[in-house]
Amino acid sequence: MTQTYDSGFGSGFDRDTDVRPTVEEGRYEADLSAGWTVGGGLNGGYLMATLGRAVSRRARDLGHPDPLALSAYFLSAATPGPAQARVEVLRAGRGTSTLSGTLTQDGVQRLTVLSSYVDLGSLTPEVATTATPPALAPVEQCVPTSEDPMAPEFSHRFELRLDPACLGFASGTPGGRAVMEGWFRLVDGREPDPISLLLAADALPPTTFELGRPGWAPTVEMSVHVRARPAPGWLALRHVTTNLAGGYFEEDCEVWDSAGRLVAQARQLAKTPRG
Repeated sequence: MTQTYDSGFGSGFDRDTDVRPTVEEGRYEADLSAGWTVGGGLNGGYLMATLGRAVSRRARDLGHPDPLALSAYFLSAATPGPAQARVEVLRAGRGTSTLSGTLTQDGVQRLTVLSSYVDLGSLTPEVATTATPPALAPVEQCVPTSEDPMAPEFSHRFELRLDPACLGFASGTPGGRAVMEGWFRLVDGREPDPISLLLAADALPPTTFELGRPGWAPTVEMSVHVRARPAPGWLALRHVTTNLAGGYFEEDCEVWDSAGRLVAQARQLAKTPRG
């Protein structure tokens, strides 16, 4: 099928995750922004959103524009600058298509994903869940990370307000609970969509901060399940860790929209910061 490309940008997030199709089917070019730097590389959620957008452009031709499940492996630290995305269709089904994607820079693989894409609008609206939204303090009572002069560069690309119950680490007295919760939304009025949920799932500070282990926690593997298209407004995020062993820890993430729906879930395995 002939691919179409809209170069208009609705927000900084759309600009920074933009991918441009080349003459070769399933090949795209991107410019990774330095504004998403954290620790020794670019934020993993940002990279997943960028590669996820490339996969979405290919899957859209199959009638399946939305991510349902992505499993990503981070192979090396990405740097700001040009990048190339390669997307392959593994299976084109009636309700679900399976695709793989790889993000490279100068021939070096940075990230690879295996994904299932659907049309979220066509899924049954039935919901049965035993999960409950995080009991966050009101947005105005939560603390913006933008007020922290030590916050990483990428945290200025969105609004993140942390619940006061998770801020012991900020005063040097971590609470000992491996839980991080807060409110999230993109800047410049950009409302959430399925691609931005890939970023939101990796936006909170690591739970290890509240265990007295601050610092960069590079992701080894991350899986995201997108359950529905989110309603406009703030997203409520919760990260929980139950096991820290062998220099690695897992984070289970829930993303709730303003309508009180669990719209995304994720689990990642990351290296424990040295503290």
